[in-house]
Amino acid sequence: MNPTVFLITPPFTQLNTPYPATAHIKGFLNTKGKSSFQSDLGIEVILKLFSKQGLKDIFLEAEKNPNPKSENAKRILALQEDYIKVIDAVILFLQGKNPTLSHLICQEDFLPEASRFAQLEELDWAFGTMGTQDKAKHFATLFLEDISDLIIECVDENFGFSRYAERMGRSANSFDDLYGMLHKELTYIDTLLLANLNDKMQDLQPKLVCFSVPFPGNLYSAFRSAQFIKKYFPGVKIAMGGGFPNTELRSLTDVRVMEFFDFITLDDGEAPLDNLIEHIEGNRELKDLKRTFALVDGVVKYINNSLTRDYKQSETGTPDYSDLLLDYYISVIEIVNPMHRMWSDGRWNKLTMAHGCYWGKCTFCDISLDYIKVYEPVAAKLLCDRMEELMEQTGQNGFHFVDEAAPPALMRALALEILRRKLAVTWWTNIRFEKSFTKDLCLLLKSSGCIAISGGLEVASDRLLQLIDKGVTVSQVARVTRNLTEAGIMVHAYLMYGFPTQTAQETIDSLEMVRQLFEIGILQSGFWHQFAMTAHSPVGMYPEKFGVLKETEAIGTFANNDIVHIDTVGTDHEQFSFGLKKSLFNFMHGICFDFPLQDWFEFKVPRTSIASDYIYDAIQEQEELAVKSSAKVVWLGNKPAVDYFTKSKKGNSWEMVTLTFHDRKESFSVQLNIEQGNWLKGLLLKISVSNAKIFTFQEVKREYDDLGLEDFELFWFSKPVKTLRSYGLLLL
Repeated sequence: MNPTVFLITPPFTQLNTPYPATAHIKGFLNTKGKSSFQSDLGIEVILKLFSKQGLKDIFLEAEKNPNPKSENAKRILALQEDYIKVIDAVILFLQGKNPTLSHLICQEDFLPEASRFAQLEELDWAFGTMGTQDKAKHFATLFLEDISDLIIECVDENFGFSRYAERMGRSANSFDDLYGMLHKELTYIDTLLLANLNDKMQDLQPKLVCFSVPFPGNLYSAFRSAQFIKKYFPGVKIAMGGGFPNTELRSLTDVRVMEFFDFITLDDGEAPLDNLIEHIEGNRELKDLKRTFALVDGVVKYINNSLTRDYKQSETGTPDYSDLLLDYYISVIEIVNPMHRMWSDGRWNKLTMAHGCYWGKCTFCDISLDYIKVYEPVAAKLLCDRMEELMEQTGQNGFHFVDEAAPPALMRALALEILRRKLAVTWWTNIRFEKSFTKDLCLLLKSSGCIAISGGLEVASDRLLQLIDKGVTVSQVARVTRNLTEAGIMVHAYLMYGFPTQTAQETIDSLEMVRQLFEIGILQSGFWHQFAMTAHSPVGMYPEKFGVLKETEAIGTFANNDIVHIDTVGTDHEQFSFGLKKSLFNFMHGICFDFPLQDWFEFKVPRTSIASDYIYDAIQEQEELAVKSSAKVVWLGNKPAVDYFTKSKKGNSWEMVTLTFHDRKESFSVQLNIEQGNWLKGLLLKISVSNAKIFTFQEVKREYDDLGLEDFELFWFSKPVKTLRSYGLLLL
């Protein structure tokens, strides 16, 4: 049966794992009994390009280019036979199918080397901690990047591994440039893309083709593909949805866009697509669509008349990754940044714990849009059901929860459910560094398979964090990153510079905070990005409150989101970019902490006003000893072995008990009097994480008191209980 809907992710997003949007939509369509087929055209084009035949064609194209060639391009062309010889073996290695090749790659005379390999001398320190596989992956990545440089110089200037013609999609208030580009001759990359698309269209014969366009770098190829379908498959309807239209095309009026797409949907795609399929099948009128742009009487019209409600997260089904070439994705190590490494290396099943953001206040964020504003969590049991289904379907047990900010209470519930079901999974997500992330919660998350956390520190300045309405302070962030690090969870911080009214002093003070976090070892990864004003954020909507002036209004006929602005304080934020990134690169690898901050900049900067032990002092503050009666009490450890003995002193003797525990690393024991020991032995069975019922601290205390045992508080803070607290007796 031909599918009703053909779901496409256009080139290019990630090489290592599918972007999840089409898998989510396919999973939803399954619940409605609608047939669909999905393709990630990006990975398919990359595999055609980076093959023996693909490289032969690339080198022919490059040699035909009449423009003068750089020394680097000349070197690659001179070595083309070496590139062609090894390319298939390298791709197999990066797909995890040829692991023994790592030994050859690491000998450094196997791969031809061009300019990208020049940086290796600077990275010698990194390879001391890298295994053979990782080192080989990095060399293989540089090898592909060298070829990419040749493609950009001699074949297609818009090429990029995880983006294509990205500049055409960025801040494109007018459609003119992109429209002009779409009427130029096809590039070599275009011909690969469209030949592949043609084969699929001939084979599938769908009624509706849906492009998910998450980023500016997917936009050009989505339009180019739609243009091809319009020309050669004129009876097929074409729709676009995804992150780019959701943020950029909300005020679309340019009718030329509808030469390529019949429909453009906004926000959650399930209900609009459901309505669209009904319309195409003749069961719904055009005027009754939901959150959809269409051409009506020669004008782009936004139609939102449907009475269809949006689907709850529990109704959208489990993402379905079938049809995608899961075994053919390529794991690369582009840069030696721990978190970026996780994004680009390995296969991840992508899920969300909740729709939207439970905080929803950050003033730089598009919090007026439904994808952030409408918060709806998914029950932990349902999340675990979906995880188990995906593991069975994909054969992968790694999960990336792609939330704006995962809610701590739901993370706790999910971790408990994972442990209760005894699932062996690896997972990571994005959070707010809020005080809910206690030492015990972090230990629970680690025990359930959480390996990394990313979160927004943004500007490490309490004044600016308040202006951002982040709801945290630098000291609080430091304590949370300490808790996560001590639990064995890697921490990545999103860092921001150039927020409205930020002074040079605050930028340098923020850098000093970051330096101290890395020096103490409670932050392992980070990335600086410059503040960008968007139309749907509080800063973009109310600039006068933040001391900025709009230089451009985000009002055009095409993409409307990014706004050029003037910071009235007058600090030149751009000039700090290189120094912030260079210093961070060194801090991430444990060096240059003793450099004066001035050394990172080629212009005069203020001396920091932050005390050199600010972060150290912040993390000395201990968590409160007082325990909430509603706190959950959980035991992560095993059942103890029990030995009874008699203890004598000064003619008196009394019965004692030794409880001996074995964990994966070591054994330990505690000794108590027989009454407390017997009670504790029974309690640990009851509060074991494998049990469905979870006991509160109040219930545990009541049970202890009801047995007539003496002074629960004294017992709770005794040495035996403190020992158990360090081995998995948690208060949550």
